[in-house]
Order: sequence, then C-alpha cells, then structure tokens
Amino acid sequence: MQTEARVGVVVEGGQRGIGSGHGSLAAVDGAARKCSQNRQQQQPSQIGMVSQLLAGGVAGAVSKTCTAPLARLTILFQVQGMHSDFATLKKASIWHEASRIAREEGFRAFWKGNLVTIAHRLPYSSVNFYTYEQYKKLLHMIPGVESYGKNMSTEPCIQFVSGGLAGMTAATATYPLDLVRTRLAAQTNVVYYRGIWHALGTISREEGLLGLYKGLGPTLLTVCPSIAISFSVYETLRSSWQSHRPHDSYAAVSLACGSLSGIASSTVTFPLDLVRRRKQLEGAGGRARIYQTGIFGTLKHIVRNEGFRGLYRGILPEYYKVVPGIGICFMTYETLRRLLVDIASNL
Repeated sequence: MQTEARVGVVVEGGQRGIGSGHGSLAAVDGAARKCSQNRQQQQPSQIGMVSQLLAGGVAGAVSKTCTAPLARLTILFQVQGMHSDFATLKKASIWHEASRIAREEGFRAFWKGNLVTIAHRLPYSSVNFYTYEQYKKLLHMIPGVESYGKNMSTEPCIQFVSGGLAGMTAATATYPLDLVRTRLAAQTNVVYYRGIWHALGTISREEGLLGLYKGLGPTLLTVCPSIAISFSVYETLRSSWQSHRPHDSYAAVSLACGSLSGIASSTVTFPLDLVRRRKQLEGAGGRARIYQTGIFGTLKHIVRNEGFRGLYRGILPEYYKVVPGIGICFMTYETLRRLLVDIASNL
C-alpha cells in the first residue's frame, strides 16, 4: 500500500494502505463500500453517513488485526537494509523471519504495533471516506465537468484525483500515529518505545514536533498514487466485468477487482513505500542518520547497496495480505451494515 499504505479497496476506493496503507496503503476499503452501495440501491433501508463511517472504520480495524503478522513482516523486511550486512540480507526469508519472531519475541510479537494501527485506522478510514465524497462533489462542480458527465473518460479521472486528494488529506491528518506504528513494529529484541503515548512523548522530546512528521514527503507521494491507482483500476475492472457479466454477484466482482487493484497499486508504489518506512525510522532510538539525501537520493542509495531487488524487499508478504485483507474487510463491513440497518428499522 500501505500508506500503508499503504493496502487498501473494499469500502469505496482503496485501503487507503493502506496501509497501507498505508501499504501499502492499498486496496482494502473501496470494493466493499462500493459493493454495499450497489446493494443498497436495491434495498429500502440504508444507513446514514455516521454509521457508514463507523462500519468502514471497524471493518478496516478488524482486517488490519487479522493480517497484522504479514504487515509486521513487510515492515521488518523493508527496513532490514538499514542496519544489516549483506550476508544477513541474503538469509532473509518469510519463514526465517517468522521463526525468529516466534522464537525470540514470542507469538504475541506478530501483533506488535497493532494497537496503534487500529488507533490510526479508525480516524484515517473516516477522514478518507468523507473527504473522497467531498472532493468528488467539488470536482463535479467545476464548470464543464458536468456537461461531460457521460463521457467514459471523465468519471475515472475524477475518481483518480478524488482518491489521491482524499488519501493525502487522511495521511496528513493521522501521520504521527502512522510513524509511531512503524517504529513500534520495527522494534525486535531491544524495546525503546514502550507504547503509543511513550513513543509520541519520546519522539517529540528527542526529535522535536517535526520528528513526528519524518517521511511525510514520501508518504504523500506513496499514498496519493496508491489510492488513485486503486480507485481507477477497481472502477475500470468492475465496469468492464459488469458490462460483460452483469448477473455475477457483487461480492465476487468486488473481491476480485479489489484484489487486482490492490496488487497493482502495491507493485507500482512499493519502492516509495519502502523509502517512507526507512525515513520514518531515521534517528529512532538515538541512531545516526543513514540517508542524507532526498527521496531520489535514497532510492539510488538502496539500489547501489542492495540492488534493484532491494526496492521490493518485503513485497511478498504485502501481496499475501491483499486478498484476505479485502475479504475480511468486506465481510465485516457487510455484517455491520446489515446490523445497523436492522437497528435503525427497529427504532
């Protein structure tokens, strides 16, 4: 993602990587919400905006919790090149790293940093959900856009821009929590940060308030295209699918298109997401800075020292969590939506 991100498209437009999310930020929220919206058009009862935000946030939190072990493995692989020698990097594998975590840190360590992930996820999902709809409305108000509303190329463009702007807004609003999540998840045997509040206080005291926004530049560069690609790929695939097979179930279409859009966005933006993670860890625990240049300088440094494959270190666990993350998010969102519809109808 995903962003995250940075992983996110099952509740309309992308994980928003989430997380992704922000890792990959990137295909876990949109498909479910879009599928739910299509179903709601056929049902008399609908839930309000607040209920949709609540359902979307909870669905994202449940999905993140279930895929947390893979998310932590992704982060650990992404940051390995910062302080590991070449021999250690050559031995790295998913099974080797998972065995090390279980042996040295305990089974619960697979969920290290998950609490802050949930704390980050709920406001991130809500801001992303709301601002995406608002940006779409604003773009439709631009003179000349409405007159071309039936043009096949207009709506995907609006979705692309709205998704990117919504992702940037949500990422900026919740960024300190995303940074803390990375630092907690990257801790192995030596524990420097004891929790969310301790991490926030320690970073503010040792690195200043701006330290809470380290890596914001590559984060925005990652989140925006990740979510935009998720939105546009999802919508394009869904429209094409439904035009050729209109009677297929919304669930199957949403899950398939959401998975493919998540994989596409993760593949394109993963090198930037890797830079984001490493920038977030710069200076953590009093360590010296490694990357003295900007984003492109950091990319060159990684390629020079780790090879081109170094830019995709951790991509496999990122891929593995896309499909289950989307499925869990979709099922949770649909269950909560139906529950809220039943509660509203009984009031």
